[in-house]
Amino acid sequence: MDIPQCHGMPKTSQQTLQALGKKLKKLRKERDLTQEELAEQLRISTVYVGFLEAGKGSPSLKLLMKISRKFKVKVEDLFHR
Repeated sequence: MDIPQCHGMPKTSQQTLQALGKKLKKLRKERDLTQEELAEQLRISTVYVGFLEAGKGSPSLKLLMKISRKFKVKVEDLFHR
């Protein structure tokens, strides 16, 4: 039996990370920040920002909360386009 999916919700953890990456990149670019500037503000490495934007990093809840405060969005909104 298939579990119904919410419309527009990612189906796998990989798709979830990719959705987060796209949203993070979009928010960063909307605010005219480089990966380096965002990394400095979040106190993480530039390489890790790149991993996150590429959908390859799996951030901690603490980091997700930092990102949501930085961009003034709810944590759950980081996973939607």
